Amino acid sequence: MWGTQWQVLYPGAKIVEESTRASHWTSALERDLHEVKVETNGHNLTLIFSELEVTQIEPGYSPFTVPTGGPDFKYPLL
Repeated sequence: MWGTQWQVLYPGAKIVEESTRASHWTSALERDLHEVKVETNGHNLTLIFSELEVTQIEPGYSPFTVPTGGPDFKYPLL
């Protein structure tokens, strides 16, 4: 397992205009699909999707945190 506390979203996301992958799935599923490539300093992601919602968040937003107790860390039962 590999992880990071944060990543730089650079150069960022780009729509693949004439995507053969999206065209294939558009035909197979009979609905419009699109392809986006997202490049960061740690990962390159390719998304094939029919709908996408993007929400801007404030700097420092953290929906969850990972404890620093190592691989044997156990969450306390409440």
